[in-house]
Amino acid sequence: MGVIKDSVGKRHCMIVHARYPLGEPRVEREAQALVNGGYEVDVLCLRNDDELPFQIEDGVNVHRLPVKRNKGRGLAAQMWEYLAFFVLVFLRLFSLYPRRKYRTLQVHNLPDFLVFSTLLPKLFGARVILDLHDLMPEFFAGTYARSMESLPVRLLILQERLACRFADHVITVTDLWRKTLIERGVPAEKVSVVMNVANGRVFNAQAAGAPRKSDDRFRLIYHGNLAQRYGIDLLLRAVVLVRETIPQIHLLVHGRGEYYQNLIVLANELRMDGSVTFNTSLLPIADLPALIRQADIGIVPYRRGVFTDGILPTKLMEYTAVCIPVIAARTPAIEAYFDEDMVQFFPPGDVQALAGAIIYLHQQPARRKQLASKASRFNKIYDWQDIAKNYLLLVERLPETNHR
Repeated sequence: MGVIKDSVGKRHCMIVHARYPLGEPRVEREAQALVNGGYEVDVLCLRNDDELPFQIEDGVNVHRLPVKRNKGRGLAAQMWEYLAFFVLVFLRLFSLYPRRKYRTLQVHNLPDFLVFSTLLPKLFGARVILDLHDLMPEFFAGTYARSMESLPVRLLILQERLACRFADHVITVTDLWRKTLIERGVPAEKVSVVMNVANGRVFNAQAAGAPRKSDDRFRLIYHGNLAQRYGIDLLLRAVVLVRETIPQIHLLVHGRGEYYQNLIVLANELRMDGSVTFNTSLLPIADLPALIRQADIGIVPYRRGVFTDGILPTKLMEYTAVCIPVIAARTPAIEAYFDEDMVQFFPPGDVQALAGAIIYLHQQPARRKQLASKASRFNKIYDWQDIAKNYLLLVERLPETNHR
């Protein structure tokens, strides 16, 4: 616990429908970049039963609102959760803004309409950034198997357009999604890219330490959200196919999500006892590199889809940052940033090809070493410290410009 410092200075408010700091590493990285740049930062976020309503985390004032996230209750319940959080944020800003006088506010989606909760500060001159982690129309279409021409998706595109018009600036995570937003009518000068790369100060081979093995297992890892679109079920099937060739194969699936129970059922059906471990514990970001470093290969088995085609997976960048080789589905976003020398590609959805890639890298340690070494080029080009400086500069300049 602590008391908010109320000295005169630059103040920035982050709003995110997630837990903080464990829920959204991107929000944590950006908040820390602002703190390091001399800002006072408040975060309005969700609250679990075991969390305090207010806490100072690494210099960030965290205001937790009494809404819990539950992805497994269906679309109607999810919308109610969004609306409840929207109302609570709107009311909390009524009490915070007169005292804090935020210079800038940054709203992280989903949902896009959360940006309208900043109406009061905006009316009094604060600048508002909409941070689109995901494009909501593509997210909905991919999750619920809807056409981009369907009525619900067209309504989400309208919501996105209105939200972007309301915001003073929009940032997103890849050049592909920036291009999509521009094609949907957002002025090019109003959209910037702040890539969701791994923080090199946390994710690096030195910080992760040397691989520590207590046995001769050949270890694979997938970590992150557990959803059908991410292809973890395909990975389970591929592991079964390679067990005869690599009896010591072992897969660690670390994460949570609505697809978890389906994966447990599938693993039981495939009789994968001893070949797979599921870990649903929430780890601090600082502990992830050591976990990843234990693996011989990181796997990114995404399916093709209107949503996944535009995602550059953070897990992929975290694997390469701690210098383990990666097998990844050949999706447009991944192929836009990584080439054959950096990643072992396989056709999305092809279990046989994924199994073949695992066997190939098991038999070719030199290729594994080459992939880990060559992928470091990405981390040198897209370094978080440089991206953080550009992000801070964007926020600094925003009060002096208005691209509406």
